[in-house]
Amino acid sequence: MKVFKFGGASVRDAENVKNVCQVLKTVGYNNSLIIASAMGKTTNALEVVVHNYFQNRFDLAESVDIVKEYHYAIVKELFPLDNHPIYTKLKEQFDAITYFLLNNKSPNYNFVYDQIVSYGELISTIILHFYLKECGINNEWIDARNLIKTDTTYRDAEVNWTQTEQNITTNIDKTKLYITQGFIGSDSNGFSTTLGREGSDYSAAIFAYALDAESVTIWKDVAGVLNADPRYFEETTLLEHISYQEAIELAFYGASVIHPKTLQPLRQKEIPLYVKSFLNPTLSGTNVSKGAALTPQTPCFIVKKNQLLISLSSKDFSFIMEQNISDIFRLFHEYNLKVNVIQNSAISFSVCAEDKFNHFTDLRAALADKFKVSYNENVSLYTIRHFDEHSAATIISGKTLLLKQVNRETMQIVTKE
Repeated sequence: MKVFKFGGASVRDAENVKNVCQVLKTVGYNNSLIIASAMGKTTNALEVVVHNYFQNRFDLAESVDIVKEYHYAIVKELFPLDNHPIYTKLKEQFDAITYFLLNNKSPNYNFVYDQIVSYGELISTIILHFYLKECGINNEWIDARNLIKTDTTYRDAEVNWTQTEQNITTNIDKTKLYITQGFIGSDSNGFSTTLGREGSDYSAAIFAYALDAESVTIWKDVAGVLNADPRYFEETTLLEHISYQEAIELAFYGASVIHPKTLQPLRQKEIPLYVKSFLNPTLSGTNVSKGAALTPQTPCFIVKKNQLLISLSSKDFSFIMEQNISDIFRLFHEYNLKVNVIQNSAISFSVCAEDKFNHFTDLRAALADKFKVSYNENVSLYTIRHFDEHSAATIISGKTLLLKQVNRETMQIVTKE
């Protein structure tokens, strides 16, 4: 069985939904499972709904209407007849959102986030399911929340692999074509959970692992995995082949094309991953599998914006030793800040971190009990895999260098623009 994952850009409007049909007819779709993300920027729009639910009830209804109008505009273009069953299904989803917002009693932001944001994937796949049937591709829609079971770590749930694998193998017939959702699962009580932003790639790997899939293909609006993000770099190179190990390294450092959790289950069963263009589906794209680390061999650039550079020093000028470092990392874990770079000396300790959950103010207060705390906000972290002098000079040029760290294969640089 093959697993295809279509991201938000590939279903962002009616024309792109139609293109999914053409891609499938071009490359074949027998014995396949399709995973789709929310359409376009729907996840961002639903995050506004969650924000307004907690902070700005006056604008809550309007923010829901924005999401509704966006999807209805797409549906009206794809299904001109008003009596098409898609309209009933779509109404059910938005009624469910409204019902939850009116009746929820939980004050837990992350819980509410998962219950609301998960509708992006549900609505997207319902629309795709009906449209593919319209264009002659018979398929079955299935709710990923009934298959992927997780713990209750809302917004970044851990998969219960044993239960999930059993659910998938029991409910998926490998001779049929299925459409399901990326990014979402459910806990033991049936509440929606999400697997972290960009978690649809991870969903593809979960299904592929459970199904012993022949391959996973991620369809994107780029030709494949590039050595740098074209939004930040003028010259980029297509990476034709990446080994599992190298891809895991790139993902670990933040390469946005492949989700960090995606590669481990694929590597365990040596399931090849392809990253291909939905605009040019016959092109070879990038192959992630066993073999040489990188083809062609070239420096790879990864950028993380909006980072924090936090520097700690002991108040009494004593050494920062193992016990201090252990306490520091316990606090970073407690306040959910992800550390991307570490650098320390005898009496100071610096980290470059991202504050995904906006907990830095509380963390700083906790750290201030034992350490002097200084920090820079909105810094950029550049990681260069397989660096050379020219690639490093290109990054540093015109910026203020705040931190630099080098090992055999990787250079990391923190800068202020």
